[in-house]
Amino acid sequence: MALAHAILAALVEASCSGYDLAKRFDGSVGFFWSASHQQIYRELSKLEEREWISSESILQAGRPDKRLYRVTDLGEQHLKEWIAQSCEPTPIKDDLLVKIFAGHIVPKQIILAELKHHQQAHIKKLSTYKNLEQRYFQNPQELPETAKFQYFTLLNGISYETHWLAWCNQVMELLKQTTEN
Repeated sequence: MALAHAILAALVEASCSGYDLAKRFDGSVGFFWSASHQQIYRELSKLEEREWISSESILQAGRPDKRLYRVTDLGEQHLKEWIAQSCEPTPIKDDLLVKIFAGHIVPKQIILAELKHHQQAHIKKLSTYKNLEQRYFQNPQELPETAKFQYFTLLNGISYETHWLAWCNQVMELLKQTTEN
């Protein structure tokens, strides 16, 4: 997936400024497609050149003008075509898994410390996802269609973090057992 598709997906819901898009991106699409604010702004220019989005300048008193971006009909059509295309699962590229694969060459405490570090990060991410679920998606069957599809991506994140933590706990327990023996 190109960053362009992630931006179109974020903008199709509602028009917004580049700044607001970057903030919205961080709290939605950014959970599964990361990009810096600088990358987002560069991509907005490219999308506007392709006429997949348009922008208008909004005058602001005492502040610089802001540009409000929206998806054009052409952009929405492109997004629909892209969604309809089959995609391949993304290959895993994970530094931690490479470290684990070759972890037998270092003391187990080094690997355990690295796993503990990642465990804490995944606990925090799972907590964020659970808070979002509690705040916005308490009754999934009653959600409007747009929110249901957003909830589906959140469910994937919750499942991923839960599975990752179960794996991490299992590996840490096995390492601790072999350290004790």
